[in-house]
Amino acid sequence: MTAFTTRPEILGTFGVVTSTHWIASAVGMSILEKGGNAFDAAVATGFVLQIVEPHLCGPGGDMPAILYSKKKDKVEVICAQGPAPAGATIEHYTSEGLKLIPGDGLLATVIPGSFDGWMLMLRDYGRLTVREVLEPAIYYAENGHPMLPRVSATIAGLASFFEKEWPTSHQTWLPGGSVPEPLSNFKNPVLAETWKRIVAEAEAKRDREEQIQAARDAFYRGFVAEAIERYAGSTAVMDASGTKHKGVITADDMANWSATTEAPQTYVYHGWTVAKIGPWGQGPVFLQTLALLKGVDIASMDPAGADFVHTVTEAMKLAFADREIYYGDPNFSKIPVEHLLSDAYNDERRKLIKSEASLELQPGIVPGFEDQYALTMDMLGVTSKTGAVYEPTMAHLSEKRGDTVHIDVIDREGNMVSITPSGGWLQSSPTVPGLGFCLNSRAQMFWLKPGLPTSLAPGKRPRTTLTPSLALYEGRPTLAFGTPGGDQQEQWQLSFFLRYVHHKMNLQAAIDQPLFHTSHFPGSFYPRTREPGSLMAEANFGGEVLEALRRKGHKLTVADPWTVGRLTAARRDADGLLRAAATPRLMQAYAVGR
Repeated sequence: MTAFTTRPEILGTFGVVTSTHWIASAVGMSILEKGGNAFDAAVATGFVLQIVEPHLCGPGGDMPAILYSKKKDKVEVICAQGPAPAGATIEHYTSEGLKLIPGDGLLATVIPGSFDGWMLMLRDYGRLTVREVLEPAIYYAENGHPMLPRVSATIAGLASFFEKEWPTSHQTWLPGGSVPEPLSNFKNPVLAETWKRIVAEAEAKRDREEQIQAARDAFYRGFVAEAIERYAGSTAVMDASGTKHKGVITADDMANWSATTEAPQTYVYHGWTVAKIGPWGQGPVFLQTLALLKGVDIASMDPAGADFVHTVTEAMKLAFADREIYYGDPNFSKIPVEHLLSDAYNDERRKLIKSEASLELQPGIVPGFEDQYALTMDMLGVTSKTGAVYEPTMAHLSEKRGDTVHIDVIDREGNMVSITPSGGWLQSSPTVPGLGFCLNSRAQMFWLKPGLPTSLAPGKRPRTTLTPSLALYEGRPTLAFGTPGGDQQEQWQLSFFLRYVHHKMNLQAAIDQPLFHTSHFPGSFYPRTREPGSLMAEANFGGEVLEALRRKGHKLTVADPWTVGRLTAARRDADGLLRAAATPRLMQAYAVGR
């Protein structure tokens, strides 16, 4: 008898789409039905998520993608993480009285990357037109969509702030001056007009690729960039620092940047080759943790037991500690990823995993990086305070903080894509007049101390938390998965992956397992705090397991059942059978397919 799961694992051979909102998943499936491939479907899904989950992503945000193209027979990464503007210098920000980059407002903005990433994917991997992939988003912006209760609550919590400090956001999100009721039909007509104008400018060209380039030009070298520069450069707005600041982003910044394609970072674990983005994100944390756990008998552990939770948590603490010292944009700094993933390094690091929970931040010391280690640890001792963590929105956290969405798509041809779009949340920055969307706050992941891989510098990518996953089994592209959740993304994905690999669950059963995470290390979000020894675990684990974790020294916070994590996943078997699943948590994510 098959074990109970909250939803069935979706099975089919034509195509599967799974995302963090049911409307977006349905739109993606409609694109497959229409003759689009996985990449076309992903683009349309991504634009709809900007409409239906505006507290989690927006047009001014960013997007990394990992994809497998059957035509190219190659796994690649699209980097649509925009870098810091030319005016984003440590000197300028400290002259503004800042010690940390605030988590919202105009100084927290980097170049919006997602639109160019979507257009690059459409041009190089898809086959539909700009109009075809934007039409569903235009429809929901113009005709309305049911406002999620969490979006309504976010707006309600910010209503007085918007009215006083961000009037353009008040106009957009409180039409007529009232907070939209949960599940009421909400429209964003200004954003609909923005997309329609981009489609019109694209269709002034005849050739499909020329149309895509015209759309990119409209956004990065046309009316969108001009509106962003005009607003950011002329308006000082209140942010988390408690003072008002103008932005530094210009139309030139946008005109001189474009999304890129690169090879993934990979690691082989028990027959699986896991592909992640590079050290300009936190992707290698997942791989480092696998390298640590390779010498541990995970298969013998109860996947919902205290030993599993403890061992995985302690390994993650070590990998995340290294993230703080060594990760950053490899275009600006040497990043010792090969050393961090090596057997010799991890054989030594594994010895630090004890039966008791560690309360210490324990990064490794890589030869040749001793000064960087000392400088970072000294800076963290001053800057990264213990205390409550500014984290993306989950049920147990504030409604005022942004988060992320996720998409996995596989089509009948075998094309496969995993994408984690984020940024440009309605609460991250004021709505730009005339555009109907706001900018991102990704610059908060930079430090204002010189000499570090993550020090603020013009043209540098912030070390993002966005981290989609694609895994090959015995060399065959097989599994796409991911989750929103900031610093928790790697943690929730890792427990899902380990349970899937070692305990032979189906996708939905692995997603339904109780989840946990730690905030032991410095957070990526303002105000960059940490909680040594912390462990949050769902009550679903049961009292016996939770008590065992307390006895091991974890500073435990018990979350309500079914409130942690927003995982989705899709798989293609060797015989062409497709599978997909989505978390029941928050009752938004859905997998569809046939």
